[in-house]
Amino acid sequence: MKMKAIFFDLDDTLLWDKKSVETAFQKTCAYAATKVDIDPQALELSVRFEASKLYDTYETRPFTQMIGINPFEGLWGTFDDPSEEFQKMKAIVPIYQRNSWVKGLHHLGIDDTALGEELSTYFPKMRKESPFVYEETFEVLDLLKGKYILFLITNGSPSLQNTKLKITPEIAPYFDHIIISGAFGKGKPDPSIFEHALEIAGVNKDEALMVGDNLMTDILGSSKVGMKSVWINRENKEVSEEVKPTYTIKNLHELITILE
Repeated sequence: MKMKAIFFDLDDTLLWDKKSVETAFQKTCAYAATKVDIDPQALELSVRFEASKLYDTYETRPFTQMIGINPFEGLWGTFDDPSEEFQKMKAIVPIYQRNSWVKGLHHLGIDDTALGEELSTYFPKMRKESPFVYEETFEVLDLLKGKYILFLITNGSPSLQNTKLKITPEIAPYFDHIIISGAFGKGKPDPSIFEHALEIAGVNKDEALMVGDNLMTDILGSSKVGMKSVWINRENKEVSEEVKPTYTIKNLHELITILE
């Protein structure tokens, strides 16, 4: 059956989110090294460790797992979204951001709460200044636009995902519809978000293809509703025995070959 719709993930599929986070860390930790005698790479590792550990201690953790918000998004998001759970996050996140940097410094023997607080506000600025898009993203979307119904299905909070789209304004116009898990109420791999997308697109499961980088969200979720899927594995990640994509590619250009 001919494909009519293509559903894309956003982070690390079209947007190079991993590089954006790494760049923000590098800039922030380099700035810290102008204030105190510290190894920027050691500080990054320390803050990543402390942030991940701290993130798991909050009452909002089950919600962030269900919606799909990772600890490093927590380091720059505001979560100013109209739901009770997001409002809890909004209250917690300034403390989380500050403590992640304060504890990261402390782990390296530097007790400086004021610097930790400064770095916690510096990091979000650097992340917003560092948007990266894979070089083939727009070339491929140009080839698909008008030929297929294009949907973007992304996990995360609406405020944060919309900020990512705002700082890369070329992406959103390609899509007929954008679904953000935090607005929908459940995140990938829950099958309901894929069923919702199919319904809005007006296609059946055999007429839509899911493209994403995450086996446990994009590929697992789409397989639950019987959709075909394309796993973009740019980093040679280990293949899973449990979750099997229909196709595996290393570059978005290969998607065109599959469709042809």
